[in-house]
This record gives sequence, structure tokens and C-alpha cells, in this order.
Amino acid sequence: MTKLKRIAAIVAAAIITAAFASAADVNHATLAKAHSALQAGEVSRVLSLLQDAPRSGPEAADALNLQCRVRYSLEQWNEAANACAEAVRIDGQNSDYHMWLGRALGEKASRASFLTAYSLAKQARTEFETSVRLDPRNAEALADLGEYYAEAPAVVGGGLDKAGSIAEQLDKVDRSRAAELRGRIAQARKDYSGAERYFKQAVTLSARPAEAWATLASFYRHQKQWEQMEWAVRNCAAAASRSHGHGVALFNGASVLIQANRDSGLAAKMLDDYLRGPRTESGPAFQAHLWLARLKAQLGDAEGAQQEQIAARNLAGELLPTGSAKN
Repeated sequence: MTKLKRIAAIVAAAIITAAFASAADVNHATLAKAHSALQAGEVSRVLSLLQDAPRSGPEAADALNLQCRVRYSLEQWNEAANACAEAVRIDGQNSDYHMWLGRALGEKASRASFLTAYSLAKQARTEFETSVRLDPRNAEALADLGEYYAEAPAVVGGGLDKAGSIAEQLDKVDRSRAAELRGRIAQARKDYSGAERYFKQAVTLSARPAEAWATLASFYRHQKQWEQMEWAVRNCAAAASRSHGHGVALFNGASVLIQANRDSGLAAKMLDDYLRGPRTESGPAFQAHLWLARLKAQLGDAEGAQQEQIAARNLAGELLPTGSAKN
């Protein structure tokens, strides 16, 4: 090879390398924008961004997991499960991908016919167990698996002893989540005073006490202890106001009030406060606007209700779910 040919080959290789590097930079930037948009509740924008996402490799798995989480927030359980299953197929060693697939399958199971639910529930359990096996310190996955064991019947692999073992694992990772799981176990055993004690303990142990207050409020709602529920929600709101970045507790606390049909004014204020601060995918902003639209209509603010509907539509486009409150 002549000197000129060698130089030409080096230049060509450099151009190809630069092209691949440029494409990788674009992919990283696109996925970063999609992650940010998901946290902001801009689900329509996330799906638009992901149209240009890579189709193979680790970034493709990340894009598919994002699609799963968008569809999950939109209550599109089939689409969520399909996207998460593809993410797991591409990268089966990612604990979070298995966790999200378990969540989507669990939601599908809760709405399926008996025979289909049986199969889906077992699949969900397998995904949660795989998630924990891949990362034994994944606190969210441990909590999900523990909740599954506490609530699912034995025929699909549930069991309170199993849930107790997960609580012991959580003690080493997140003591507040461990206390909450023990509260759920006590509930399953109809030991309601014990459950209350554990949920209160979670508040004292949590680095995010506002969220633990919301969980305690949800417990009181299920017990129809309305005064205690409202007390816990007010504490949730107060704790969230003192803790930057914990605003999703406002979303969860408002959800408790909406489901109990209590104190619409406080629920609306909590949602307003949430939407003014940092948002997360755990409290989809479009959902908060939908709830606010309903609350403002109840409070006689027809114009405000319409504005909230428009805000929700701007975030989710034609993909809006029914807007029902979470359990």
C-alpha cells in the first residue's frame, strides 16, 4: 500500500468512527430527553422522542423500558407488558427491567379472567424474583416482591412467611420499606393494630417521611378511619413542604382523599403544589391535571376545570386514561 493509500484508509476509518460516535451521542441525547420528559409527565413527547431510538443493543432495551413505563402510567397494561418483555429479551441481566415487567404483568393479572390471571400472576412473581436475584439490594424490587407474597394466594406462589423473609432482606437495604411490608403482612393477618404500628414506624425510619405518611393515610382509608386518615394526609402535606424533591407524596396523599371523597379543597391544593414543584413518573403530571379538573368542577370552578383538562391533553395527547385514582 502506498503512503497516499494508507493516509486515505486512515482518514476513511476516522470518518466512520466519528460517524458512529456521533450517532451514539444522538442516541444518548434522545434517551436522556425521553427520561426527563417521563419524569415531567410529558408522555406524548416521550413516545415521539422514542420513534428515533435505536433498534438494537443496550440503548434499545432502555428505550423499550421507557415505552413500558409510559404505557404503564397510561394504564395500557398490554402495551406496557409487551414493551417490557422486549426490553428483558434484549437485556435479561437488568434488575429494573424485570421489575417493571413484573409490575405490568401484575396489573394485567388484576384485570384478567380467572384462568388468564393465574398464569399472569405466576409470570409476575417470576419477574419480581428474577429482579431481586439480579440485584439483592434493589429496594423497590424487594418491596414489590414482598407485597406480592403478602397479597397473592398460595396457589400462585404467595405466602406470608415468604413476605416476612423479604422484610428481613429489606432491613439491610431500606428499613422504612421493611416496616411498611411488615404492616402489609399484619393487614393480611387482620392484625390491624399491628399494621398501624408498623406503618407509623415507617414514618420515623423513612428518609422520605412525607411518602410514609401517605402510606399510613392509605391504611386508615381502608379501615374507614376518616379522622385519622385526614390527620395523616395533613402530616404528609406538611412533611412534603419541608422536603424538596419529595413532592410525589402530595400526589399520593391527594389520591387518598379523592378515593375517600373527603376534603376536595385540600386534595386540590396538594395537587396544585405538586405540579408547581419537581415531578416524577410515580405521580404522572397528566393524571394530576385530570384529578384537578374533577376537583375544580366539584368546587364550582368550571373554567379552572377546563384549563386542567387542556393541560392534561397537552401532556398526553390522545392517550389519556380514564383518570381514576390509585389504590
